[in-house]
Amino acid sequence: MGPGGGAAYSAVPLHYPHRASDRTLMLAYVLRRLLLCIPLTLGVVTLVFFVIRVLPGDPAQAALGENASKAAVEALRARLGLDAPLPLQYAHFIGGLLRGDLGVSMINSTPVRDQIAYNLPFTLQLTLSALIIGTLVGVPLGVYAATRHDRAPDVLIRILSLGGLCIPAFFLGILLILLFGVQLRWLPAVGGGSADAPTDFVAHLVMPALTLGLIMTASVTRLTRSAMLNVTGSEHVRTARAKGLREHAVVVMHTLRPALLPIVSLTGVWAVALIGDSVTTEVVFSRPGLGKMMVGAMLQRDYSSIQSVMVIYTLFVVGINLVTDLTYGLVDPRIRS
Repeated sequence: MGPGGGAAYSAVPLHYPHRASDRTLMLAYVLRRLLLCIPLTLGVVTLVFFVIRVLPGDPAQAALGENASKAAVEALRARLGLDAPLPLQYAHFIGGLLRGDLGVSMINSTPVRDQIAYNLPFTLQLTLSALIIGTLVGVPLGVYAATRHDRAPDVLIRILSLGGLCIPAFFLGILLILLFGVQLRWLPAVGGGSADAPTDFVAHLVMPALTLGLIMTASVTRLTRSAMLNVTGSEHVRTARAKGLREHAVVVMHTLRPALLPIVSLTGVWAVALIGDSVTTEVVFSRPGLGKMMVGAMLQRDYSSIQSVMVIYTLFVVGINLVTDLTYGLVDPRIRS
């Protein structure tokens, strides 16, 4: 049996167990992260429930007004289940969540689930659009700045990114409204557009998405630049250049790829932050969404709606953290074990 046949035969037991082991590690890693989400979600949802309950004031009295009769207040408390003992209220609350029942608005007596179903797509589209802008613009800018270290493009990008970090989202939104909505009249300043008219819908999305996306771009650019510079002086990068690889291959495969872990981490953090920043952005642009819904519920003291929106935000944060952790495992195999 020649050397070639022996090498081909010995390659089988070397590779297949490794692949099977790698799949097993990844599956175990995914299961661990999924199981961790259950107590985390339950803990935060429980905290939301009790925080709403300990707030000063009577929700029924706040909904009916100060001049409401005692009988009307008691009737509303009974209808909402607020007269039941706290453990029983908690059990009904958790049972309703498991059934997909988010309760009824205390102001207009409509199911909160229907209000969330209407507003949720607007928030998701805004957050996803901002995330795409921040990542697709920030990462290339950071890579370009790192490859032009301490030269004019690098200095300019650093100055612009620092300015982007210093501008609050609501202020940048007002500036964009004044420029593109009032002066140039290129884009509509307020509203969410109509889903039946895609052009109108996208036009209403551009400025809010730019407001959040540009601020994220500044942060992603600076982190990508720093991560790239930390890897540039590594031995494997010098070895790749010594082998005569093209600079593009060295930058993408040997410099950017090891720097992806902090970039993925920051993207996960910003995905959560964008959910929160969407509150002020939706208010500034008078755009439908969970943020505007929650602000309106707070002003009207609609405790049922506030509680439900906070639960949805909790699910978002837990889901984003789960996706970020799973992406860690794909980017860096060492994390799986």
